[in-house]
Amino acid sequence: MSSLADWLRARSDEQLVALLRARPDLATPPPADNSVLATRVGVRSSVARACEDLDSFAHATLEALVLLDADVVPVPLDAVAGLLGRDVTVERVRRSVTQLRDLALAWGENAELSVSTAAREALPTFPAGLGRPAEHLTEAAAKAALTDLDEEERRLVGKLAQGAPIGRTKDAARHVPLEQAANPVQRLLAKGLLLRRDAETVELPRQLALAVRGDHPMGPVEPEEPIPDLTGTDQSNVDNTGGGAALELLRHVEELLAAWGEEPPDVLRSGGVGVRDLRRTAKAIEIDENQLGLLVEVAVAASLLANSEGSEPQWVPTIQSDTWLASPPGQRWAILAQAWLDLPRLPGLIGARDEKDRLLNPLSEDLRRPLAPKDRRRILDYLDELPGGHGARPDDVAAVLGWRAPRRGGRLRDDLVRWTLAEATALGVVALHALTTAGRVLLVDGAAEAARQLADALPEPLDHVLVQADLTVVAPGRLEPDLAIEMKLVADVESAGSATVYRISEGSIRRALDAGHTADDLHSLFRTRSRTPIPQSLTYLIDDVARRHGRLRAGTAAAFLRCDDPLLLAEILAKPESEELELRRIAPTVLVSPLPLADVVAVLRVAGFAPVAEGPDGNVLDLRESGRRVRGKSRPAQPVAIAAPSPEQLGELVAQLRAGDRAGAARRGSAVSPERGRPSAEATLQLLRDAARQRRSVWLGFVDTHGVRSQRVVRPVSVGGGILQGFDTSSEELGNFPLHRIMSVALVED
Repeated sequence: MSSLADWLRARSDEQLVALLRARPDLATPPPADNSVLATRVGVRSSVARACEDLDSFAHATLEALVLLDADVVPVPLDAVAGLLGRDVTVERVRRSVTQLRDLALAWGENAELSVSTAAREALPTFPAGLGRPAEHLTEAAAKAALTDLDEEERRLVGKLAQGAPIGRTKDAARHVPLEQAANPVQRLLAKGLLLRRDAETVELPRQLALAVRGDHPMGPVEPEEPIPDLTGTDQSNVDNTGGGAALELLRHVEELLAAWGEEPPDVLRSGGVGVRDLRRTAKAIEIDENQLGLLVEVAVAASLLANSEGSEPQWVPTIQSDTWLASPPGQRWAILAQAWLDLPRLPGLIGARDEKDRLLNPLSEDLRRPLAPKDRRRILDYLDELPGGHGARPDDVAAVLGWRAPRRGGRLRDDLVRWTLAEATALGVVALHALTTAGRVLLVDGAAEAARQLADALPEPLDHVLVQADLTVVAPGRLEPDLAIEMKLVADVESAGSATVYRISEGSIRRALDAGHTADDLHSLFRTRSRTPIPQSLTYLIDDVARRHGRLRAGTAAAFLRCDDPLLLAEILAKPESEELELRRIAPTVLVSPLPLADVVAVLRVAGFAPVAEGPDGNVLDLRESGRRVRGKSRPAQPVAIAAPSPEQLGELVAQLRAGDRAGAARRGSAVSPERGRPSAEATLQLLRDAARQRRSVWLGFVDTHGVRSQRVVRPVSVGGGILQGFDTSSEELGNFPLHRIMSVALVED
């Protein structure tokens, strides 16, 4: 470790600043000197964290250093290059070693490269898939033995040489002479070409694996980043496609809120949504179950859905969802996209099974992954590097990011890329394998700017529809908000997409009349909003439904029925269904019921009548249910990112390291003896005053305002008022040192 400390002391200030910026954990708390820094550099957890940022070739280079035992004795760069394979140039290895030096994962000149023992601990048990060397086997002997193997033995050795060098076998516990060996494992053990690890495990010696691999001792090594096959198109095509996906997203979320507002699913005991509820909703809004799982996760993250809690909790739309529904499309999309970007969960796991073979449901705790937002941004940041309108397919993106950081993501590394890009495409952040302009703005400038960008990219909403002769209405694009509301009221959606097809029926006309529209209102709506002639069949349908609609008037007695036609009231009283309404006649044209108005209207409609609800003022009441609502929980505040130290702060830290080195190297003379852990105040003052008068330097053990201990060599100028004023010999700057923060003091010998 002293060698590493000396190497760190020899680094320039700029190089130390770069090291502390690349490995910020080394600077917290500030190390007293380079000896302390060297100790931290060799801590296993810190080394493992630094290895996460290594690219594939730098990682292979570090593995080569460990295989050459650079943690025991320094090794030359040429030996590292030879182990990496003949296809790798020395210059490329030199650049990789420089990268390791910048992170202090390796140190020394090219002729004597070293690594810490923690590097061996942080790397896989078998670097590059190579096992332990056999003491009795030389390289030449291994090559000779390889040529003498029979086909079965060669096949077994080849399998162990290309993968993990260990294998499980019952023959590991048996010692069988070569002449009695009955299978390849027994013969290789008898020849000393397999090593016993335990009673059930054998290991292929490193020398034999190297002989099998030949010119590629560490297997396939990629010196450079893979070059993906980019997809290219005009950025406007990407934005238009992404805009269409964004509108589809908004439509599906609206339908989800409506469906769960009317029939909310139960919260499972283990959390999440049940499979039956998910299938029912997916069928109702006509989307794939996996896509619905993503929508549910995002809607909950955006506080549009929440757990109602209580004794029988359900997933219910929130009060905030009403505000969201009334917002412009760009703002609604940005809220969902930002919620997905910050989602600390993996929706891609929905439908998979855990280690206990239990199905992973949407909103279950098993989907929580705190590092998901960071991985998501890393994937999208790569697309952001590509030129506008250009993208890359998921497998190519996975290959590039896998080369850049092979240790990130774990076993789900490549799946994370595919899931993220599929989800981003469904949300309109990515389209045609490229990042949309709104998605790019979302990553850089946030949701507010992204909302404006998407609003500019979306086509202008249409103020018209096309009424067809078969009583369908075609909306050839996105409709203006007020027109869209009217069309949902007067017609049912038959198919949706870039063009929406509505179906007008007797039921939909009655729904509009129930909401307070008149026949004249509906005629005017289609006459002013349709670009095609109004078919006569639609005019007749509206007039026919309107003529029968409202002849029967319902009010509250709790509820009442009034009608100018006494015969119609008599017909109602004669219906068997009317018995449950407990109706009684109070006048020739008036019936009353003790039941609520909504129940009376519902039963009469089932019986085939067409009553309209009436308020106390005689106006039509809209009795449609708006769906349940709960107060949603506010979105958890995103953790405030700790700002990285500025170059000036890192420069000051390096100056403190230099000062600590000088203080540690200074020869100390007479010192003040501590009393109860602190030096005597009177003796300290006397020693400092004598040093100032004699113009001698002193060594200080000092604690700063943050409680960090450091060592300083100071040349005192004056002592008074509880302050030592003097020049710090490391920077020759005049500074003030409060006496109560001085923990130890000694004269410096010349």
